Amino acid sequence: MLIVQKYGGSSVANLELMENIAKRIIKTKESGASLVVVLSAQGKTTDNLTEIANQVNPEGDKRERDMLLSTGEQHSIALMALILQRLGYPAISLTGWQAGIATSADHQSARIQDIDTGRLEKELSKGNIVIVAGFQGITCYGDITTLGRGGSDTTAVALAAALKADACQIYTDVDGVYSADPRIVPDAVKLSEISYSEMMELASMGAKVLEKRSVGLAKKYQVPLWVKHSHKELAGTLIKEGDEMEGISISGVVANTNIARISVSGIQDMPGVWFKIFNAMNDANIAIDFVYQTKHGNGTKDISFIVESDRMADAKKAISDNAHKLSYTQITSDTDTAKVSVVSKGASANPGIPSLMFEVLFDAGINIDSVSTSEIRVSVLINKDHANHAAGIIHKKFLDEGYIKE
Repeated sequence: MLIVQKYGGSSVANLELMENIAKRIIKTKESGASLVVVLSAQGKTTDNLTEIANQVNPEGDKRERDMLLSTGEQHSIALMALILQRLGYPAISLTGWQAGIATSADHQSARIQDIDTGRLEKELSKGNIVIVAGFQGITCYGDITTLGRGGSDTTAVALAAALKADACQIYTDVDGVYSADPRIVPDAVKLSEISYSEMMELASMGAKVLEKRSVGLAKKYQVPLWVKHSHKELAGTLIKEGDEMEGISISGVVANTNIARISVSGIQDMPGVWFKIFNAMNDANIAIDFVYQTKHGNGTKDISFIVESDRMADAKKAISDNAHKLSYTQITSDTDTAKVSVVSKGASANPGIPSLMFEVLFDAGINIDSVSTSEIRVSVLINKDHANHAAGIIHKKFLDEGYIKE
């Protein structure tokens, strides 16, 4: 049996925690499994390195930032290998490039293109516990890249897929996937299992327990994916292919405050504008949501959309770099908006779900700025100050109505 485990930054934040994680790794190894372990940088290391880079040169080249940020994971994996060796277990640490992870050249938001598993399989055949640096890879030009926020999750699932592992276990500081963030919604329910599609929607709406790209990879390659607590012996949540039976249930309520609204004003109302906007974002590898327009009587229109807040500057730059194609008059941005989403298997088939959601917000006096729906979710944009309260009261209403089940 081959298992891939991933431990996040909070799980390996100091040497005492790393010693505890080493015991869990050894327990898995002694069960007879071959084992690949993916580690994040310790604690706030990546944030600290980013802050240092900003102090040195806030406009610095992304390639050099990747060179710096990638050192955090290398620190973690070397320490873990040394701990395991001291405890009498053969272990070897590998950087992303040593593990054969080839990526695109999009520094700080690279995509995994291929994994050469030769070195990994060789080390596993020797009986080694293989410790791999998450969050990083290498381009065809030999440059180190990082995969963006939550990149270690993506590393783990990609390795599990490439190695055809029997399971991928994501260990974190929560004991599974909840119907809402238990830190802001006390009555949140832990789910014993959830479908890939629902988990991907929750992740894309702002749930922080898993990175959305990792769930997409797990679904594509049918990797059994577990979310478990790093330091507690609990069952966790299994993410797998969902059944196709009809039925209405709520998987989760998510409040995402890490978003920014970009508005491009004074664009000429003519064919091709939407293509130019989306093409500029695609070239910059920026995902956008809640795209809408306002037309004016003078033949112009304003286009607004939502991006992750840490990509706001990149999005504005992508638009300004295409000013000669778009002929706009102004770009504005703000981070005063939040997105609150309800994810449900039957969202599109049951108008009662958005109706109930909107009723709760109306009763609370919370104004809805915009609405977006998909087959399995309903999302609204509201003022950021109301985000956590809105998530709590919406969750309570659906829980009371019996829509949320463990």
